[in-house]
Amino acid sequence: MNITGIMIYYYFVCQRRLWYFINQINMEQNSELVQIGKIIDETTYTKEKKQILIDNTINIDFIKNGAVLHEVKKTKSIEEAGIWQIKYYMYYLENKGVENVKAKIDFPLLRESKEIILEDDDRKVLDNVITNIEEIARMEKPFDIINSKICKKCSYFDLCYV
Repeated sequence: MNITGIMIYYYFVCQRRLWYFINQINMEQNSELVQIGKIIDETTYTKEKKQILIDNTINIDFIKNGAVLHEVKKTKSIEEAGIWQIKYYMYYLENKGVENVKAKIDFPLLRESKEIILEDDDRKVLDNVITNIEEIARMEKPFDIINSKICKKCSYFDLCYV
């Protein structure tokens, strides 16, 4: 199973959403917030070569100065998930033999960037997350609804609550 960056992101946001995604139940095509994110992606960092797909597994928003990975996020509302997503990209590339990878999360609407560092403890966490995602993929039904404040803006809201 190819563990993608979006799977890592969903793992930290909502494991029910992750289960839907793994099982190819996609609701994002109807989400205004997803469309806004796509517009931000298309209209920012226009001089950069974007959407760098590696091994059909990780999709880096762009790479600058040779080895600085950049992940672009609309807001900081789910910042932790974005941090783990880009740490996974660093981890993945490291396991492919790429050394000294640096990374940043960019919030263009906030005009902020945050440098991300992959530490030894992060590698252990990611090993466990990967194992957990593989277990989620084998589940026959999704987790229970999490009833979080983020649910109201989620593209899967109707699937969970209606």
